[in-house]
Amino acid sequence: MRVHIIAVGRLRAGPEKELINDYLTRFDRTGRSLGLGPAQVTEVEDKKGGGMGAEAALLDRALPKGASLCILDERGTVETSLQFADRLGQWRDKGVSDLAFVIGGADGIDPALRSRAGHALSFGRMVWPHMLVRVMLSEQLYRAASILSGGPYHRA
Repeated sequence: MRVHIIAVGRLRAGPEKELINDYLTRFDRTGRSLGLGPAQVTEVEDKKGGGMGAEAALLDRALPKGASLCILDERGTVETSLQFADRLGQWRDKGVSDLAFVIGGADGIDPALRSRAGHALSFGRMVWPHMLVRVMLSEQLYRAASILSGGPYHRA
């Protein structure tokens, strides 16, 4: 199952980008034998300032055809790492070939795009900067693969 992180905004070189690359490399290595990965990040940017609607159009164009859609949204479901790992395994076991995690811009995700999502995931009721959400999602993907493989990374 290919994993796509599709996010509004460009992430410059720096510690966040290094963390994302590290965790996604670990996810790819750990997940390969489990049918998970590869993972890739796609960034979109609304240079004309068209707001949520324009961002939604860019995000929609970046989505792989037929991908299952999971949005990151503070109103979504808060899950434990074990629950997230289980959900990831269920998507894989149901034959999902492309799974897209969508991270919106400063104003969130357009309601029309949000309504198409099969799942909304929250990292808590606080609002997080998009760069930190990418880091946290990348780490949780690696943690989920480690949990599913029976690896020692996750200690609960």
